[in-house]
Amino acid sequence: MTLSLVTSTRIPSAPGRRARAGRSDRTRAARWCASIRRTAWRVRRFTAERYRRVRGDDGMSTAEYAMATLAACAFAAVLYKVVTSNQVAAALREAITRALGGL
Repeated sequence: MTLSLVTSTRIPSAPGRRARAGRSDRTRAARWCASIRRTAWRVRRFTAERYRRVRGDDGMSTAEYAMATLAACAFAAVLYKVVTSNQVAAALREAITRALGGL
């Protein structure tokens, strides 16, 4: 006894709908693919619009810019004080003389 599988290239129509007479399977397949593409496009568009609405502001406000600038200036001042201190200057001089001492 042999078991044979029958495969069909026909795309079934939507549930509850009968296939229209006179249409080839290729036409139905093309229409089905087009409907899938339209649906995917609608989902992408809806997702992009929703993301834009949820995301809110696109950048920093003036107050945020002012606070970021103030923090950067404070960090620069602290870094300047550390680099120009006597201990760091002595360590830099020692490293440079050690590196150039072999020349």
